[in-house]
Amino acid sequence: MKNKKKIFSLIGLATRARKTVSGEFATEKAVKSFKACLVIVAEDASDNTKKLFQDKCSFYEVPCYVCGTKEELAHAMGKEVRASLAVTDEGFADAIINLLN
Repeated sequence: MKNKKKIFSLIGLATRARKTVSGEFATEKAVKSFKACLVIVAEDASDNTKKLFQDKCSFYEVPCYVCGTKEELAHAMGKEVRASLAVTDEGFADAIINLLN
């Protein structure tokens, strides 16, 4: 995927702007409280985690994508290993979705 670098760059910007939440519980809470505009799950996350977020996101009508490894997501956010994250800003979410499609 040639846009991967741009995607991770936007995730980093969104994180510095405090427009992301990460970790399984925080991401799920953002989806349930209608704060999440986009959910990204790591490719190497467990099958249960992927299914959980795909099911939750389809129910709450939030776009959900599988992109990057746990380490790549964590590096983009400047945090420890993360399997999932939610973008809570529509502008950042739309820009990332355009790159993912």
